[in-house]
Amino acid sequence: MKRSTTQLSIDAMLAAMCVVLGFVSIRIGNAMKISLEDLPVLFAALMYGPVDGMAVGAVGIFLYQFFSYGITATTPLWVLPFIVCGLAAGIIAKRSGFNNTPRQVVVIFIAMELLIMVFNTFAIYTDAKIYHYYTPALIYGALIPRILIAILKGAVIGTVASPLLRRMSKFTGNGRGGSVGDRKT
Repeated sequence: MKRSTTQLSIDAMLAAMCVVLGFVSIRIGNAMKISLEDLPVLFAALMYGPVDGMAVGAVGIFLYQFFSYGITATTPLWVLPFIVCGLAAGIIAKRSGFNNTPRQVVVIFIAMELLIMVFNTFAIYTDAKIYHYYTPALIYGALIPRILIAILKGAVIGTVASPLLRRMSKFTGNGRGGSVGDRKT
């Protein structure tokens, strides 16, 4: 698929936003972090498809991890959830012709938040085992709050993202009332 300069520029900007949003987060102990670093990944996926979603997730989160922790044995485990999120959301968006309803966008955001939470739980577990700080409370003690935060965060951000995606689609030409591929009635 041919990529335009504009599309690549938007992907680069979204990857940079992943880095910044990773640093602007709320940390609660070792097992909980509330951030918006997945938002640019989902926007790339929902605007341009799986390749762009994966690229933004891979580059943006890798750079965040590198600047935060350097390269460690578990770095790929921390980047993988965002690559998978970009792939899954991008496939869903592409199958719908980039024309998801507001309700579908909210469901996609909730599903992707839960997906990231599951992958990150595995990454926390593996990291804790490798670097010898594992306790059952680390994984199981924070599991219910992490699930609830993922659902709430997905619902709120998905609700806000839907009109933003509609506005941005006028620029990208992808679905949601954009200049190309207008919504079918």
